[in-house]
Amino acid sequence: MHKPARILVVDDDGAARKALMELLTGRGYEVDMAVDGVAALERIVELPPDLVVTDLDMPRMNGMELLQELHGRDPELPVIVVTSASELRSAVTAMRAGAADYITKPVEFDDLLVSVERAIETRNLRLENENFRRQAREQHDDGLKGLLGSSLVMQKVYRLARQVAPSRATVLITGQSGTGKGELARALHQMSPRAEKPFITLHCAALAETLLESELFGHEKGSFTGAERKRVGRFEQANEGTLFLDEIGEIPPSTQIKLLTVLQERRFERVGGNESVKVDVRILAATNRDLKADVAAGRFREDLFYRLNVVTIDVPPLRLRGSDILTLAEHFLHKFALENHKQVEGFTARAKTKLRSHRWPGNVRELENAIERAVVLCEDRLIDADHLPYSAPTTESLTGITIPGATLAELERFAIVKTLEAVEGSTARAAEMLDVSVRTVQYRLNQYGIGNDGKSES
Repeated sequence: MHKPARILVVDDDGAARKALMELLTGRGYEVDMAVDGVAALERIVELPPDLVVTDLDMPRMNGMELLQELHGRDPELPVIVVTSASELRSAVTAMRAGAADYITKPVEFDDLLVSVERAIETRNLRLENENFRRQAREQHDDGLKGLLGSSLVMQKVYRLARQVAPSRATVLITGQSGTGKGELARALHQMSPRAEKPFITLHCAALAETLLESELFGHEKGSFTGAERKRVGRFEQANEGTLFLDEIGEIPPSTQIKLLTVLQERRFERVGGNESVKVDVRILAATNRDLKADVAAGRFREDLFYRLNVVTIDVPPLRLRGSDILTLAEHFLHKFALENHKQVEGFTARAKTKLRSHRWPGNVRELENAIERAVVLCEDRLIDADHLPYSAPTTESLTGITIPGATLAELERFAIVKTLEAVEGSTARAAEMLDVSVRTVQYRLNQYGIGNDGKSES
């Protein structure tokens, strides 16, 4: 939650200052006051505000001069100007000079509150994005180089990854196909004390049972038809390092037993051999299956599940990662533009809308393929919606909403409610996807008379 925003009210009319102070403090804001532009600049040095609401017609230093001075000191500080209806030209000039909004006298308090809330939300989102970008730069310094994105849900993944990486604990990485589980596994290895040792990967679903055991544990010469020489398995290759078992839920029961033995005793025998081989390997495993359901159905050993599930990191699907979609899209655009020697620089507004609206069942992998195709097909500087390989949502998908015909309020309510359903009631994750503050989502839910069962955390 954000701390209460500090608002500086600047007006030479004492009654107007008092009325605005009572209105804004009643809504939970911290309010400071100044009688003119000169006094306002003195107050800003002592107590920097998050927002300034200023009258334009004042002695010593008027609102326009104050706006210009503030913009020179901090171009990102939002300023709302108050002017008479007969001086709208001044309001337009103020907007061109950088004002966030203007309100005409006599002030309609509801209009002012909406303007204030919008300006504060915009400032908070900008500060959050700056913080996320800073954290993203830090991630590139601490081993999370393969993971792009600053959404709230991914910040939780990063924090947990940093906590468990230095340990030797087994980590189970869950998530849909294409979400980047392999990249996360590699990042965990790079942030661990084993970073200089081998990182060995085995895709468990790609091999038959007999071949899988040989790949894991190795085999002796002549142990089976075609075994013409001794083979060292992935466990031995990963000794003192990390072994990443991708799609661990696909291994057959007989291999599950042998894997459990290795995890418990840290030793094994090669296929067809009697020699006990001791190893020091950290295990990372990944799956897109519900292993708890597989355990209940008898498809996966419960004891192995608990051995693997010391720590679980769930990688969220791309559709729940909000602004990360465009961040990743821009990353892939630059990558494929360079590979294909093309001068493609960005996306049109239509393309961005289409990217944000798609549900991405194939997740990051699907997005990467879509952007590669778009770069190849694009003959201009910007990728347009037509270059993307899927259709935008149709009006039929908006159950109960007809377009045209629905009001903006109805569309907003639909967007908030459906987003909350998708994120299982988390207002924080809904706010991230909708690109608004948590406070806005909660306020709208109260307006709709809808409770969220207290799920305000991701």
